Amino acid sequence: MPIEEWRLPETSVHRSIKGAVRNVWGQLRAGIAPDNEAFDSLDDLPVLSQLQLERFAPDRDYARMAMLLLASAEESAADNPVTFLVAPPFSGIHKALQVLADDTHGASRRLITPPDNLLLSAGDARAWWDACDLTQPWVIPELSAFWLRHRSGLELIRELLKRVAAGRAGEGLVGCTSWCWQFWSHCLPDARFKALTPAPMHGELLGHWLNDLASRRNRQGVVARMSDSGLWVLPAAADQLDEGQKSASFLRDLAALSRGIPGVALAIWQKALRARPDEEQQARDRQDDHHPATRPACWVAPLEKLSLPSMPVTVGRGAALTLHALLLHDALNEDRLELVTGLTGHEVALVLNRLRRADLVAFQEEGARWRITPLGYPAIRRQLQSDGFPVDPF
Repeated sequence: MPIEEWRLPETSVHRSIKGAVRNVWGQLRAGIAPDNEAFDSLDDLPVLSQLQLERFAPDRDYARMAMLLLASAEESAADNPVTFLVAPPFSGIHKALQVLADDTHGASRRLITPPDNLLLSAGDARAWWDACDLTQPWVIPELSAFWLRHRSGLELIRELLKRVAAGRAGEGLVGCTSWCWQFWSHCLPDARFKALTPAPMHGELLGHWLNDLASRRNRQGVVARMSDSGLWVLPAAADQLDEGQKSASFLRDLAALSRGIPGVALAIWQKALRARPDEEQQARDRQDDHHPATRPACWVAPLEKLSLPSMPVTVGRGAALTLHALLLHDALNEDRLELVTGLTGHEVALVLNRLRRADLVAFQEEGARWRITPLGYPAIRRQLQSDGFPVDPF
């Protein structure tokens, strides 16, 4: 959809703990049978093993996503042969567009990757783009990799946008995080390009999507119910429930907490899933092995009982600058963090160490770069907004 049509998913009226308690007691008074199977404490429910997570909540199929993105871009009535796909972090756009450069998936496009040195003059940037072959359909999985927030690190994107505006960039597909897009929309307000974004994951859509992910390993999907009330989370559709079975508001609240971002919602969902007690789970696993059509079942912890990453009590300016820089550039190594934040190497190391202990950032071995964690993103965005940093429109 066009960016201007994007809307934040709404939370349910029972998001607070008091509201949740009132809801549980109301269902108990109504005599809902599944409540009898709820657990008083999460201590009775073990977390899922990695093998179980791959069964109940596997990662996305990026090849399938790439084909859908390509089809949507081709169907859109774009005025320019270069299409911009803008989305919040953890939407999966980056990985999906990388697939389009893989010959094995039948939609091979020339992959454009940035040079090692991003500190270029305007003339050097023009020469670099002149050397790129843009005569064949091409793809840039992540535009934020082509610049640094530094007076000498802006020219590559400036030159690209100039060529796109003039119709001299061929046929291309550009992925861009919403934070990078917000910066350049402010930096070049006259360079207005039509951009598309995936629709946000609201509660109902999120339920269908999570069930679809699980159905790749279990043809019938999975059954999931709240650990505190026994109310149903999956199946999410009312017409798939039997008489007397009631749905929880979990998915709607999850959509609001994750801001409708698939990767953030999936990470919280994986953290919320709980296994049945060992003996019962083993019995059900044996039953599932003999009856593939049987949907495996698990429990879901309430959102208010999850220990999600939060910002440290006192957040220094250095930490905020570091987090904002990581969102603008998607991922950075320590040298480039020094460059774009103005912090010393010692200060950057201390800040990153503190943020990693809080599970807000993680080190990526490939490329030796740091990036924001999906579980930490909601808290980070709230903190940066309260601190007066410019935030993305999502």
